[in-house]
Amino acid sequence: MDKLKKFIVGFLFLGLFFLPMHSCTDRSQMLNEIAFSINVNIFEPAFFDLTVPTGWVYYDGNTVDLIIYRNDLDVFSVYDARSTHNPDNPCYVQVNSDNVTVSDTCSGSKWLLSDGSLINGPAQYNLLQYNADYNSVTGYLHLYN
Repeated sequence: MDKLKKFIVGFLFLGLFFLPMHSCTDRSQMLNEIAFSINVNIFEPAFFDLTVPTGWVYYDGNTVDLIIYRNDLDVFSVYDARSTHNPDNPCYVQVNSDNVTVSDTCSGSKWLLSDGSLINGPAQYNLLQYNADYNSVTGYLHLYN
């Protein structure tokens, strides 16, 4: 009975030891997150497509390139415009003509615009998503990481 207890304790200990290493390995496959804080007014001409649900725009910033999507009246999704397929040398994703998906033209990977989830392709990860807070009174959208 003592051998069985030692085996179980040893197995659990090794499992706990290797579990964090596995998640670190997975994490290293992701794009590097970029720190930024940006405020945009959706009523400015460059962001006017965001005034209605399912509208989207590209945001070409100094430090980060984003795709901003309006899910509904108060919810926005913000994605890094870099593909998650090849983190060392990523291509940029482009919104497809269906206005529902985005694709990486280098690898053919495809994601949903509404939540950034991977649909198909050699990419293994969802789009990198950032934070967005919307003030419906002022029309300002705060994008940040």
